[in-house]
Amino acid sequence: MATATMEQKKAAAKNPNSPNRKFPLERTRNIGIAAHIDAGKTTITERVLFYTGMIHKMGEVHEGTTVTDWMEQERERGITITSAATTCTWSQRKEEGVYKIFEGIKERSLRVLDGAIAIFDGVAGVQPQSETVWRQATKYNVPRLAFINKMDRVGADFEMSVESIHKKLGANAWPVLLPLGREDQLRGQLDVINKKAIIYSEDDQLGSTYEVTDVPKEYVDAVEQAYNNLVEQISNLDDEVAEAVLEEREVTPELLKAAIRRQTIANKFVPVIGGSALKNIGIQYLVDAVVDYLPSPLDIPPAKGMEPDTHEPMEAPTDDNGNFCSLAFKLWSDPFVGKLVFFRVYSGTLSKGDTVYNPRTNKRERISRLIQIQADKREDIETCYSGDIAAIVGIKNITTGDTLCDEDHPILLEPPSFPDPVISMAIEPKTKLDQEKMATALQRLSEEDPTFWVYTHEDTGQTIIAGMGELHLEIIRDRMFREFKVDANAGKPQIAYRETITTNAHGVGKLIKQSGGRGQYGHVEVDVRPAER
Repeated sequence: MATATMEQKKAAAKNPNSPNRKFPLERTRNIGIAAHIDAGKTTITERVLFYTGMIHKMGEVHEGTTVTDWMEQERERGITITSAATTCTWSQRKEEGVYKIFEGIKERSLRVLDGAIAIFDGVAGVQPQSETVWRQATKYNVPRLAFINKMDRVGADFEMSVESIHKKLGANAWPVLLPLGREDQLRGQLDVINKKAIIYSEDDQLGSTYEVTDVPKEYVDAVEQAYNNLVEQISNLDDEVAEAVLEEREVTPELLKAAIRRQTIANKFVPVIGGSALKNIGIQYLVDAVVDYLPSPLDIPPAKGMEPDTHEPMEAPTDDNGNFCSLAFKLWSDPFVGKLVFFRVYSGTLSKGDTVYNPRTNKRERISRLIQIQADKREDIETCYSGDIAAIVGIKNITTGDTLCDEDHPILLEPPSFPDPVISMAIEPKTKLDQEKMATALQRLSEEDPTFWVYTHEDTGQTIIAGMGELHLEIIRDRMFREFKVDANAGKPQIAYRETITTNAHGVGKLIKQSGGRGQYGHVEVDVRPAER
């Protein structure tokens, strides 16, 4: 009896889950959805929230009714501007229990996420922004799935899209779910691993009703070919599947899925899925693929950092029982609750009333309020655990990329890197009254967005704002007007012109001065020529 108790204690000590957490780490997925503009990020998120029961009516981008595009500017323009964070639970397969999925949209959030869904347009394939997002995910070693969306559109070509992923991104990407039909004939998906067809009911416009059947005769060869390609590619990477192939044993769906999961998490393989978010086809199986193939916080390497004073390398393993360590990855000014700091917990837990330490500023702050984010809704929580993403209200002296940790066990995590701005604009208030308000607004907006810079030009005295493009700066001005009630004029920055020589020149000067006593004499020859441009 005593031995059993000892074993139980050892098992409890090894278990990284706190007994108080609702969803174990094994059933948690922190994912990002990233893509080229207009590939369908927001529409897919809306469908995921609907099928997971988080919303009861699907919003549409063109109607301005989506959950994650909650800013007025997003709804007016039909685009996603800021990363929206949202949490949902998934229990499609009852025997496996419920999974908790956190979604952080936009590539800037990839640094704190464990996996990503890269979305591609089924007509255009890989587009320029797709490549940028892909490079960002590769930089942070984020495992990913590829979802080829818009297979209902005229000109959609699944094979071309997969080929463009191979050629333009150099990715080892192969289909696990083929689209069943294309354009106006799109009816569902073909499950390559189980060799089944998923056919969506034409009577159910919401895509909630579908039937799993045998593969239609005309698609049997295509599924067989895709299956053989999949087994061949995975056997080249995974020893267990390679052994089964060499010994001519059956490669069961369970064996193949486990191998795909291992190689996806190792960033050696990318499962590809085809479907259409707008037509509500393929989203449930996309969420299943997130559960099957993307990592939980336990499947990724520990967060790396260093001791703030000695700079000795340190790690923060995912464990509720460990020392608290988190990274602040986004700041946001909320009109109702004030300054929000989004953070990802890597180790330990954080509760209301706890004190956190910022090794960059050497300051401590008490946590008065913790919030779970649901796009524009806020839900107060008592505690957040390792692997969780949440927000702190009212914390001061913090910038994007700061580490928040336990003061007795300080660690400095590597902050995310951001690109330099590419365009600048001069800005000035319309009235004297707006002068002070503009300074406050610009400071708050630059705190929120590390890709937005504000500075005063030393020669012209103009206030210059710089960002990632014209739309970026236009949105900043719009937010200044709506959120901070600042009216400002904007224009091109003045150029501080300076004179310089353009050709070679030679000069001679003499000084002869005689006023009694010893005279003064000087002789100077000067040669000047322009330096190379």
